Amino acid sequence: MRKPRAMTDTPQATPTDATPDPVVAPAGTPAPAAKKPKKEEDWKDTFSFIIKLVVVVVIFRSFLFSPFSIPSQSMLPRLYIGDYLFISKWNYGFSKHSLPFSVPLIPGRIFGRNPTPGDVVVFKAPPGNDQDYIKRVIGLPGDTIQMRHGQLILNGVAVPKVRIADFTIPLTPNYPAGKECPAEFQASDSGGKPICRYMQFKETLPNGVSYTVLDRGEFPDRDDTDVYTVPAGHVFLMGDNRDDSGDSRFPAQENGAIGMVPLENLEGKAVVTFWSTDGNAQWLLPWTWFTAARWSRLGQGF
Repeated sequence: MRKPRAMTDTPQATPTDATPDPVVAPAGTPAPAAKKPKKEEDWKDTFSFIIKLVVVVVIFRSFLFSPFSIPSQSMLPRLYIGDYLFISKWNYGFSKHSLPFSVPLIPGRIFGRNPTPGDVVVFKAPPGNDQDYIKRVIGLPGDTIQMRHGQLILNGVAVPKVRIADFTIPLTPNYPAGKECPAEFQASDSGGKPICRYMQFKETLPNGVSYTVLDRGEFPDRDDTDVYTVPAGHVFLMGDNRDDSGDSRFPAQENGAIGMVPLENLEGKAVVTFWSTDGNAQWLLPWTWFTAARWSRLGQGF
């Protein structure tokens, strides 16, 4: 007879009954850090990106290039109301006016250089030094300037002034009849469209820089002046639209003429027109943004 199999008190474990041993971390291993909420990480990343973007934009606008728009006709025929242009910021050095809101972080003017007569410059207008104007440089420190019967006299010598074809500009919302174009200058083009027409002249400075200016007629207070001597550290600026420009020919007053302009007020030199609109565009009608554009003016340099 076969002997009976020995019985054990402990039952055999089956695979389904097996329980894995817990994994024990080696001694000295730090516990894993709790993960930060994803929303908090996203918010911090976004905030960091915005701060970096603001810093880059401020540096770019302060020391390289900055955009400006033209709100008045004082620089016709070169600049129209509704033109947008870039200025380069390094040409004449840097001052507090190079920075946004003229933050006083730069004492006086550093890396300063005088502009070249004929340059078109953007500057903070005296006496408030809080508004951006744009004019053309006519005189540097030590120069004498006078207007005689509409003729520019620089250092005692008449600047050549030659009559050329009349300047015309269409009447549009950015250049309306009456306010910008008085009745005596209103006319029509060959197609019957209303325009404004002015006498136009070409001036050439002693350094060879040429540009065109407008003349509306005889205005004794603008066409005949005393002799001005440009003091040290200043420049004499004029608008090309000679009979509709509050410039260095007149004492500085808020929202008006500018008198002699300190060199540290210069923000930069006009470089190129990158956009221009006649004022017919409407925000809610995107296609009008293109029909109102003056395409021929884009890319014009100075």
